[in-house]
Amino acid sequence: MKKSKFLSLALVAVSLFIGQNSVAQDGMMKKEKTVMVGGAEMYPSKNIVENAVNSKDHTTLVAAVKAADLVETLSSEGPFTVFAPTNAAFDALPAGTVDTLLKPENKKALTGVLTYHVIAGKFSAADVIALIKKNNGKAVVTTVAGAELTLTIKDGKVVITDANGGMATVTIADVNQSNGVIHVVDAVLLPKM
Repeated sequence: MKKSKFLSLALVAVSLFIGQNSVAQDGMMKKEKTVMVGGAEMYPSKNIVENAVNSKDHTTLVAAVKAADLVETLSSEGPFTVFAPTNAAFDALPAGTVDTLLKPENKKALTGVLTYHVIAGKFSAADVIALIKKNNGKAVVTTVAGAELTLTIKDGKVVITDANGGMATVTIADVNQSNGVIHVVDAVLLPKM
């Protein structure tokens, strides 16, 4: 995969961290109009970065995207599907994890974590649910980072399992962007390090 495509996928991951939405559908949210996320309107005509910087719930994600130099990538054409953790999701990581990842010498690891939350292409909540159902309740997808995530439905909600067995639930889905879609999640997904 070319470096520019990898970076653009990483930026998508960042934007997923930033977006939120309303109108539940099978455990995911469906966006029909401009949505409020973190106290800010998310405009479908703006890209992931343009919307994310305004969300007070995604300041950690935005800082991470900047530290990983993924702003340009996530502002690119895409399309990307981003599973975006909130500030609370980052805060739930072991003490010092975020500060360590944000250090310049850990840029490669940070980029790996961010791009692990991004899938190439635009997959709405309905698309994700259909993929899970088509694969007998468990769909495996490859992220921009090149590693896999497992998607399932539990108690009517989409659950994403990472390579370490960690799980994140989609809390807000279908926050449409000009270059993809964001599905907000309640935990940070971590690739094998």
